[in-house]
Amino acid sequence: MKVFAIGDLHLSGNPPAKPMDVFGPHWSNHWGNIQKDWRSRVTDEDIVFIVGDISWALRLEQALFDLQEIMALPGQKYMIRGNHDYWWSSVKKMDTATNKGITFLQGHSVIVPFTSNASVFTNSASDASVPDNLETLSIPISSGGTIAFGGSRGYLCPNDSAFKEEEDRSIYERELMRTEAALQEMGDTDMKILLLHYPPFNDCNEASGFTELIEKYNVKHCIFGHLHDQISFKRIVSNWRDTQLHLVSADYMNFTLKQIL
Repeated sequence: MKVFAIGDLHLSGNPPAKPMDVFGPHWSNHWGNIQKDWRSRVTDEDIVFIVGDISWALRLEQALFDLQEIMALPGQKYMIRGNHDYWWSSVKKMDTATNKGITFLQGHSVIVPFTSNASVFTNSASDASVPDNLETLSIPISSGGTIAFGGSRGYLCPNDSAFKEEEDRSIYERELMRTEAALQEMGDTDMKILLLHYPPFNDCNEASGFTELIEKYNVKHCIFGHLHDQISFKRIVSNWRDTQLHLVSADYMNFTLKQIL
C-alpha cells in the first residue's frame, strides 16, 4: 500500500465550464495531466487524499460528473471540503450519490492497517515543483502497523492578512472543534495524518489553534492545499516541530500526486 495526496483539482466537467488556464498557461489540460500521473503510479490498493477545492459545481448533482471521473481512477479516495466546494452536502447524501465510491471526511477519521515498509519524505527528485529550500525529513513506519487520517476544511487563522475578526472568528473556532474531533477519533495509532484544506497557520507561519492541535495529538503529517501563488509557495515551511508538512495544491505539485507513504 502507498499513500498519495493532491488538492485543488478545480474541475468543472468536460469540456470544462470553467477552464483553469485563465489563471495561466501552466493550467492548460491540468486534469488530463493529473489523470496521466495518477494512472501511472496509483494501484487499487493505494490511498489517495484529495484535500479540497475539488469541483466548481454549486450543487451535488452538478458535481457528479467530476466525482465520477475521480472514482474511475485507481485507489481508495478520501476527500475533505475546500472553500470552493459549494456542492458539498451531507455525508449521507454524498455517500448515496457516489455509492460510497469516495469517503467524505468532515470532522471524522479513518484507521486502516498499513502493510508495507515506507519512509516519509518532503523533497524528492520527482517533485520538480518543490522549492530546494525544503528540508527532507524521513519518518519510518513498520509493516503491520496502523495509520489514522482525517480532518476538516480548516480556515484562515488569526493575524492572517485576510482574517477579519468579526466575520471569521466563529468559523475558525468551529473548524478547530471539527479538527479536534477528527484527531480524537484517531486514538493511539502508529501514524496520525491530519488533512486540511487551509494551511494550519496564517500567512506569517505563526502558531495557531491548528498547530496547537498538531502538537497536542502528536500528528506526524499535515497535508493541505489552498495556496496558489509564488509568494506563498516560497514561505511555506516543511516542518512544524516534529510534524511533516505537505503542501499539495495541484499547481504547486506541477499537476502530479505527492507520495506521502
